[in-house]
Amino acid sequence: MNPLERKIILASTSPRRSQLLKEAGFQFEVKTQDVEETYPPEMPVEEVAGFLARKKARAAHDFIQEDEIILAADSVVIINNVIYGKPLDYDDACQMIRTLSGQMHRVITGVCLLSKDKERVFSAISDVLFEPLSDAEIDYYVQRYKPYDKAGSYAIQEWIGLCKISRIEGTFTNIMGLPVDMVYRELMTF
Repeated sequence: MNPLERKIILASTSPRRSQLLKEAGFQFEVKTQDVEETYPPEMPVEEVAGFLARKKARAAHDFIQEDEIILAADSVVIINNVIYGKPLDYDDACQMIRTLSGQMHRVITGVCLLSKDKERVFSAISDVLFEPLSDAEIDYYVQRYKPYDKAGSYAIQEWIGLCKISRIEGTFTNIMGLPVDMVYRELMTF
């Protein structure tokens, strides 16, 4: 079946995920259920995004009809085996970006597809290299773009991605929050 003709329920309030699905031609509606984004502390950091995506999809399970598919996703930013989620405030955002400055970090987006009778979880991995950022550049970015709803305190499609990311290995859409190429391929056989 053509993935673009599938009836998808996006279990995410992320405007970036909606934008990516819309631009790729998917037909979907957004329905979410509040989920506490917690995970077992002993869980390997590479598994967290998939775990949280599955948790979000299962929380929205009651929304689906017989011919619909829930799509849920979660992205994490990892450096030195530490997950950097959404910042708490200005100071936290600045500290996260300071940590990423001049370093290669990893972005993992976990995705869960869930129907009445099937579930599939998969993840995309991208490595991102930030050029060094001065305190003035960090302050400019956080003050102007207010990245408080973004893992790692940044969005690749904003100033910081345009001016301070010098290399990525993996897909751009994964770093934005949804590996659209993988979603498309997985939906072909789901």
